[in-house]
Amino acid sequence: MDVAILSAGHGWHVRALSRALERRGHCAVVLPIDGLVGIVGARPRLAAAGHAIEVCDAALVRTIPRGSLEQIVFRLDALHRLERLGRRVLNPPAAIERTVDKFYTSCLLEEAGIPTPRTVVAERMADALAAFRELGDVIVKPLFGSNGRGMVRVSDEEIAFRVFRALELERAVYYVQEAIPHEGRDVRAFVVGGRVVASMWRRADGWRTNLARGARAEATTLPPEWAALSLRAARAVGAEYAGVDLLPGADGRVWVLEVNGIPGWRGLSEATGVDVAGAIVEHLERRVAGG
Repeated sequence: MDVAILSAGHGWHVRALSRALERRGHCAVVLPIDGLVGIVGARPRLAAAGHAIEVCDAALVRTIPRGSLEQIVFRLDALHRLERLGRRVLNPPAAIERTVDKFYTSCLLEEAGIPTPRTVVAERMADALAAFRELGDVIVKPLFGSNGRGMVRVSDEEIAFRVFRALELERAVYYVQEAIPHEGRDVRAFVVGGRVVASMWRRADGWRTNLARGARAEATTLPPEWAALSLRAARAVGAEYAGVDLLPGADGRVWVLEVNGIPGWRGLSEATGVDVAGAIVEHLERRVAGG
């Protein structure tokens, strides 16, 4: 296969995917997703850095970098067009749209009957404060974002007012989620092609369990019901591969917090020894072959 890796750089994950493709005899070309050129009425119909993307057999989307609303919409439009041209795109653009938006993901999880924390999303500060008063102890998250950036835990009304006021000045959307009491650890399950290929505990000294925020990784094997929950969550958003975050609550219930459609796996691979990039490439081979 000729595979385009669409990214904003040549970081660790891009190199891992390139090596995995080359080990299996495929050709990888890394192209800037923020340098896409769409053409109507001539060929190529989609290009980047002078390379016609539509001649590739498939594309792996490694990142959707920050940008204006128009830039983000155009990048996703281009991925949809590539898919309509008959090229396999992983993850599919519809799954990326669903998972980059935490509200969209939360809705789909609830609609699929998957346990996820109570959440209120609003544009007005008064509505966000009303949600805080109802829930009492909340995690305030950016609607878009990953690696725990921008998340704040709030249990005091004066602090809530200050946090919400700052968000109001930024014209942000308020994503206010009930804080689930837990033991300072959660699970990242990595789903590829309908199976959990690797999983780990993420342990922290506080409520934030992201590895990018200092949590410690420890390999684990999921109980069958947790693995099944992870697969259901990935299916709910239409992701062919995903990082699913499971939180065992202090009351014994297990919650799905988020589903990441462009997940990282460096810490997971280091903790488990699993070749996650290889698993993604194997799945891509099956999909391109019609499996």
